[in-house]
Amino acid sequence: MDDLDHRLLAALAKDGRASVSALAALLGVTRATVRARMDRLVQAGEILGFRAVLKGDVADRPVRGIVLIEIEGMGAARVSRMLGAMPEVEAVHSTHGRWDLVAELGAETLEALDAVLNRIRRIDGVSRSETSLYLSTRRA
Repeated sequence: MDDLDHRLLAALAKDGRASVSALAALLGVTRATVRARMDRLVQAGEILGFRAVLKGDVADRPVRGIVLIEIEGMGAARVSRMLGAMPEVEAVHSTHGRWDLVAELGAETLEALDAVLNRIRRIDGVSRSETSLYLSTRRA
């Protein structure tokens, strides 16, 4: 992938419904170039699909954030499974560095988020955690 591919992907990430003409104007290339690049990126598996983000996707759990988790010993797989069973945990990522896991959370209220954070902290093997709440979300 070259710079134009990266710029095209960034533009599509901002607005997946942008027309080929609008993308061409934004990128300073022809419509044929944009169409060919998009086709090639789909064929290469770089673009897996296009989807709409619906109001309901966000509104169901308006209180959102992440929790960084440090695990004692070798219990990361077990803790990850336990996190995955919690309905408020939308994703669990392994990472390197100071934190062992990053969990994405969503809840209806601050109280509900606080309750899930308390459940996470009580999991055997969780030695530390740090939580950051999302205050607002904007497209880049």
